Amino acid sequence: MNKDRFPLYIPSKGRHEIMMTSKALTKMKAWHYVVVEPQEVELYEQAIQDFGLTAKVLELDLDYKKQYELCDNHGLEKSTGSGPARNFIWDHAKSNGCDWHWIMDDNIRNFWRLNKNRRIRINSSKIFTIMEDFVLRYENIAMAGPQYFSFAPKRIKHNPFILNTRIYSCNLIRTDLSFRWRGRYNEDTILSLDMVKKGWCTVLFNAFLQEKMGTQKMKGGNTDEIYEGGSDDPSKLYSETGTTDKSLMMLQTHPDCCRVVTKFNRIHHHADFSKFKKNQLIKKQNIKLGNKVNNYGLEITPRKTD
Repeated sequence: MNKDRFPLYIPSKGRHEIMMTSKALTKMKAWHYVVVEPQEVELYEQAIQDFGLTAKVLELDLDYKKQYELCDNHGLEKSTGSGPARNFIWDHAKSNGCDWHWIMDDNIRNFWRLNKNRRIRINSSKIFTIMEDFVLRYENIAMAGPQYFSFAPKRIKHNPFILNTRIYSCNLIRTDLSFRWRGRYNEDTILSLDMVKKGWCTVLFNAFLQEKMGTQKMKGGNTDEIYEGGSDDPSKLYSETGTTDKSLMMLQTHPDCCRVVTKFNRIHHHADFSKFKKNQLIKKQNIKLGNKVNNYGLEITPRKTD
C-alpha cells in the first residue's frame, strides 16, 4: 500500500454500498481518507472492511456546515452539498502540515492516461505523482487535476494540459492559500474563478483522465437532496429547478465571467475563462529540467486500452 506524498480525500454521503472512487484507488494501491457525516461513520467503516479498501474514515465536523458560505438565501433548509466537507478536508491537510492535498468525488470509476491519442487505463498511483511533480516546478499554480474521460475523445488531438480553466471532481490544491470552497452548487467553478482572478494559475491535465459517473446517475451524494431526486428516465435526470439554481448561482458569484444560457432544452451556465490567458506559469528558479523523457514506469503495456 502506497502512502502517497500528498493526502487523498474523498467526501462521501449515502454511498457506502458503492465506494466507487475508493475501489479505484485501492486498485492503484493508494491509501486515502473518506470523509463522512457522524451518522454514517460506522456504515463506511464496515464498507471499508467488507470491500478491503485502502482507506480510513474521517468524521466530518458539522460546524463546517454552519460556517459555510452558501452563496444563496436558503440556509440549511436545503443540503449544503459537499462544500463544508471540502473545507474540513482543507483544514485537516493544513493542520497536518501538508503542502498540497487531493479532493476527489466519490463517483470516479477509473483513471486513464492519454498518450498518442490512446486512452490507457492506469492502475497505479504514479499518475498522481506525475501531476504533483509538475505543479511543484512552479511558483504560481493554485490547483490542478485530470480532465474528464468523455472530454478527451481519442479522435481529436489534445495538448498535454490546459491553463486557467475550471478544475473539477479531482482537485490537487495548494494548501497554504487563503481560498476556501464556497457555494451550494458549482463550487469547483467558483473556486477556480476565485483563484485565477487573483492571478494564480490552474492546470487541467489532458494527459490524465478521470472516468467519472455523470451527475445524478448514481444514488446517494447530492442527487436526492440538492437536485430534488434523480430519475430512471435519462431525459429527466436533471431537475429543472436544480440546474436553474446552479446557473443563477454562477451569475451571482461571478457575473463578470458567467452568463445563463439554454442548451439541450435546459438552463445552463457558461463560464468564460478566456480573459485569464495572461496568467502564465512561473517556474521556480532552482528547477532544472533535462531532455530525457520520464514515463515513471507507465510505458509498460497496460491490461486495457480504449
